[in-house]
Amino acid sequence: MTETSTTSLPHGDDGSGGPAPSAAGISGAMEALLLLAEEPRRSDELAAAVGVPEPVVTEALAALVNFYDETGRGFELRQVGGGWRYYTREEHADLIAATVLEGQQSRLSQAALETLAVVAYTQPISRGRVSAVRGVNVDGVLRTLLARGLIEEAGHDPDSGAVVFATTSYFLERMGLRSLDDLPALAPHLPDAEVLEAELGQLAAAAPVGDQDEAPNRHEHEKPEDAT
Repeated sequence: MTETSTTSLPHGDDGSGGPAPSAAGISGAMEALLLLAEEPRRSDELAAAVGVPEPVVTEALAALVNFYDETGRGFELRQVGGGWRYYTREEHADLIAATVLEGQQSRLSQAALETLAVVAYTQPISRGRVSAVRGVNVDGVLRTLLARGLIEEAGHDPDSGAVVFATTSYFLERMGLRSLDDLPALAPHLPDAEVLEAELGQLAAAAPVGDQDEAPNRHEHEKPEDAT
């Protein structure tokens, strides 16, 4: 994406000759800042950058979202991970994959995706509990997810003292989510929470003393290309 036009947007006072800048007047500045963004930018950060009240920025961002939708641009402006960023539209995903991602080992393995899902829906969660849910040793997979910046250490379990993991803001960004509340509901696909907790408790109780956070014997290794 090399340029973005806002010629059909109405322009207001840019602040140089009026009492207050308008949302239309800062639309170009918003585009310029967001085109350079390597991660989602919060509305308060954008407001500080252009020196206008945050409500003006919020109005300008909403106008840009509508403008891109109405004019059928190949990209869109999304609010994800607590901020705003440009993304190509979903209908062009196959084209992007064929021309940009061809030959790159950028996809997570099935094992990594399943482990990431366990962390996302049950965080904060220890390595041992992830292993208990999946029934395999997940050390290698967790290392991959940590290296990708999708999960992070989030303290220690108050009972066992084991390190617990949680997803990151980068995870929200890559998934196109505003917050964890936007995760799809799993209730129709899972057993009752009390039943699941009881089963996990039994597994934990059966583990050898001093090895509560060790994974089951069956190991699951990431392929080298999955760690790139």
